[in-house]
Amino acid sequence: MDRRKFLQGLGAAAAGLSFRGICEASERKPNVIIIYTDDQGSIDMNCYGAEDLKTPNMDSLAEKGVRFTQFYAAGPMCSPSRVGLLTGRTPQHGGLWGNVYPGSEGMPGKQVTIAEELKDAGYATALIGKWHLGHSEDTVPNGQGFDYFFGHLLGCMDNYSHFFYWNGPNRHALYRNREEVYRPGQYFPDLMVKEAGEFIDKNKDNPFFLYFSLNNPHYPYQGTPEWLEYYKDLPYPRNLYAAFLSTADEKIGELLKKVEQYNLSRDTIIIFQSDQGHSEEVRAHRGGGSAGPYRGHKGQLYEGGIRIPAIISWPGHLPEKEVRTQMATNCDWYPTLLELCKLPPAGHRLDGKSLMPIIKSAKAPTAHKHFHWKSRGTTVVRSGKWKLLMFKKKTELYDIPSDPGESKNLAEKHPEVVERLKKISDGYWNSI
Repeated sequence: MDRRKFLQGLGAAAAGLSFRGICEASERKPNVIIIYTDDQGSIDMNCYGAEDLKTPNMDSLAEKGVRFTQFYAAGPMCSPSRVGLLTGRTPQHGGLWGNVYPGSEGMPGKQVTIAEELKDAGYATALIGKWHLGHSEDTVPNGQGFDYFFGHLLGCMDNYSHFFYWNGPNRHALYRNREEVYRPGQYFPDLMVKEAGEFIDKNKDNPFFLYFSLNNPHYPYQGTPEWLEYYKDLPYPRNLYAAFLSTADEKIGELLKKVEQYNLSRDTIIIFQSDQGHSEEVRAHRGGGSAGPYRGHKGQLYEGGIRIPAIISWPGHLPEKEVRTQMATNCDWYPTLLELCKLPPAGHRLDGKSLMPIIKSAKAPTAHKHFHWKSRGTTVVRSGKWKLLMFKKKTELYDIPSDPGESKNLAEKHPEVVERLKKISDGYWNSI
């Protein structure tokens, strides 16, 4: 039965309660905050090994939670990654194969997002920051489960003028819900913290879901003057990237202080991750971020493009100061949150699996027998230790635990593995 039609039949006595809300009204649900950074390199946090950066607030989440070291984005670019996060499905199952640009179609409105799931369970829902999943009536945030939206629909914007930072003609990009708003000269990361704080002020006494989707450290690199001065001795363009990343860390700290202000830390699940690896685009000065030992960057399906920092924290409820090495993906947050919030499993197909067995035990196996990616003519399947990359004119096979830098192509040495994984991959894509 359609949940919304069911609600309509309940009458005035059930006003304000959803199907799930009625079932679970007797128990207060935890708040949920997802903090999503943009184009943050695979190792660009102190707890992931960066020695030239300062990221105390991001690292504090690892101190209070579980940090993953083999965590993957569902896609190597901004929009596909967000499909994986919000729908629990691969971008292809979620109806979006690449980035959304002005004039292009977004993620289909029929997709069920985690925001819709939580809204149906009685949560107040808000997206503060970057959307990048569509511009039409049913593909904007308010059409995909968010009660409130403040930010930009497009992939990036100048943090002071709030104009789309891409090609001309310039286009103003700042919105509140479905209406354009103008705040010229006001620094967007500060506006994000202000808007998020006001949302928490308003909803502190009831469960809320806040998707805090930063544009940092995505280009344009516009760190605060203080951080630019702090990193002035780093080589270019690392200095510019570092300043914008530490600015993000500072704003995350301000958001966490708001949670602490109302003593909500033990009532709030916080998920942190980057959307994909660091950028080497010309607008990003051809670099600045770091994949450390991993090969590749944003836009590629090598480890450096999709292997990302990720943390979950819920003090008093989940393990703290622990690390998990099992493979996981951002599609997995959707079913994990449903389980943590004691909601029924999704009523439709997900590609994600609950991470609760892994979160509880460092010895639990990954829930993914296989996982699949496709982007820009490259098809990838991960199965156990093996990762197969299929390009138009070549095939590469890597033993990821032994060779995380993907430096030794074993395709010729193990043709039987290549053939087996090709069949698995073909079967998956033929089912799309």
